[in-house]
Amino acid sequence: MRLKQTLLTAGIVSALAATAAFAQDAAPAVEAAPEAAEAAVDVNLYVFNTLLFFLGGILVMWMAAGFCMLEAGLVRSKNVSMQCLKNISLYSVGVLVYWIVGYNLMYTGVDGGWFGTPSWMVFPDPASDTGDYSLATDFFYQSMFCATAASIVSGTVAERTRLWPFLLFVVILCGVLYPITGSWQWGGGWLSEAGFSDFAGSTLVHSVGGWAALTGAIIIGARKGRFGADGRSIAMPGSSIPLATLGAFILWFGWFGFNGASQLALGTLEDAASVGRVVVNTNTAAAAGVIVSMIIMQVVYKKVDVTMALNGALGGLVAITAEPLTPTFLSAAVIGGVGAALVVFTVPLLDKLKIDDVVGAIPVHLVAGIWGTLAVPFTNADTNFGSQILGIVAVGAFTVVASAVVWFVIKAVIGLRPTEEEEALGLDRAEVGVEAYPEFSASRI
Repeated sequence: MRLKQTLLTAGIVSALAATAAFAQDAAPAVEAAPEAAEAAVDVNLYVFNTLLFFLGGILVMWMAAGFCMLEAGLVRSKNVSMQCLKNISLYSVGVLVYWIVGYNLMYTGVDGGWFGTPSWMVFPDPASDTGDYSLATDFFYQSMFCATAASIVSGTVAERTRLWPFLLFVVILCGVLYPITGSWQWGGGWLSEAGFSDFAGSTLVHSVGGWAALTGAIIIGARKGRFGADGRSIAMPGSSIPLATLGAFILWFGWFGFNGASQLALGTLEDAASVGRVVVNTNTAAAAGVIVSMIIMQVVYKKVDVTMALNGALGGLVAITAEPLTPTFLSAAVIGGVGAALVVFTVPLLDKLKIDDVVGAIPVHLVAGIWGTLAVPFTNADTNFGSQILGIVAVGAFTVVASAVVWFVIKAVIGLRPTEEEEALGLDRAEVGVEAYPEFSASRI
């Protein structure tokens, strides 16, 4: 036993000596070639930044599953298959059209103007992709944001919109409308020069989707039977609260990539610390959103609606997205809590206006997105309310007008809604041909 210990000790000492000798031998080489050391630092920067885009993109892509589950749970059982089909198809369409025209329209040659170059994305050879990050992973990450904007619209106009007309709208939204407004800020366009600030997209992603959804809901109209002849709101409960809850949790999880990777760099200690702070503030805002929505529901309605708690979390997430880095822990909680409160009070307002929003996307993404954008100057001294209001109004006006034109043209040319008989039957049977819950469909139409 002692012999083994002696040999082990000798081996450790030898290994340490060899390591020290190697380090001493290596030191002069670094001194003799400072360019090589500098190149190594650049490689590290490239690798860490690329890794951030890659992991962030994966998390945001996972949000597509969250939107799908949330919508599948909040629509009636006769339309669940349609919502699943819409979500996987809108994601696919969005990514492809963003590659064909959207990315360059948003980022190439904007130069303080109104939009970039409408051309498809050409990826450089890996050996010549020598910036601070892989261009391919940047495209991957940005395309996930584009698809998110389309997902917002899907939930609002659910249960009374045909598949192919809806996907045609997605083509225009992801290929033209979203990239143009995105270029104004993130592409270095005129809003960026005017001082507008939107860290991860409370306005540029969520409000764009919210404005397009609001416009669509008004033009398409409400579901049959959603409002009585006297204007009274008639509830249409969804198919699965557990499914909707799963969707909300997936979205919450994916938001860590949505906001965290929007730091756009991970190559320094400060960048890494900033990503950490963004993630903590994002989580805090969502948690505060849940609690605030629950308290309001208990006080006002004497019952805590689980769907309001879910949308309270999402409202908090959308609100903090405009600036998740500069707020303190307390400020993040306040921003998220106010966002959730606005969601709770906007839902009955939409009912009074007879605007049918199946999943509550307009309160969550549009109203909370506006609030989050307005709240930026409270914690970020480099911004001002004038620039923030300018951005909100400009993006809103463009999106409403442009999306209204698209909705009206599609409605006039090929139609948007199914027939009344098809809507009553359910789009699973009328358009998809696959029922999500065939055992129960007859009793739950």
